[in-house]
Amino acid sequence: MPSSPTAVAHPLLQHKISLLRDKQTPPVIFRLLVREIAQLMLFEATRDLALTERELETPLVKMTAPVLAEPGPVLATIMRAGNVMLDAALEIIPTASVCHIGIYRDHDTLEAVEYYFNGPADIAERSLLIVDPMLATANSSVDAISQLKARGVTDMRLICILAAPEGLSALSAAHPDVPVFVGAIDTHLNEKGYIVPGLGDAGDRSYAT
Repeated sequence: MPSSPTAVAHPLLQHKISLLRDKQTPPVIFRLLVREIAQLMLFEATRDLALTERELETPLVKMTAPVLAEPGPVLATIMRAGNVMLDAALEIIPTASVCHIGIYRDHDTLEAVEYYFNGPADIAERSLLIVDPMLATANSSVDAISQLKARGVTDMRLICILAAPEGLSALSAAHPDVPVFVGAIDTHLNEKGYIVPGLGDAGDRSYAT
């Protein structure tokens, strides 16, 4: 059965998303907000990462302490808008491997167009955290997840800042086994496939293009 998305409703997160929506927010602040939002969402999305124990010595005593199990997670970014979230995630999990997935949305057909894939050789054996700011039509996310499944990946979750109900439905229909973590669920898509009220094009606003 399809699972419901996990809405991360922390007050700090909601405040920052509101600032992100403001069309007066300049690119440098927009990128900073995306980074902060991504890190807040990661705490929720990584609650069940596997831990193991290792021996260490504090300044006072020897002890057994919890650490992330190896191999660690893979951070997968749907370029280019996901790259700002990727940078933020790497600050929290600096030992993670990275997978780059190049997909863009054709502005006329709204279909996903693939142009690049690069990930670790053992990606099928790892947990994946996929970052993409916007889940609008979901075409890009559906395609990216299909690419990952074709390479044997079975453990993954998607982290996005904003989602439209249409995108959530499309993703659930295509990949009901992939959990979704979202900062806010907006009302609908417009005729051009943009989330409303949304924040515009996250990639364009991040990089002033």
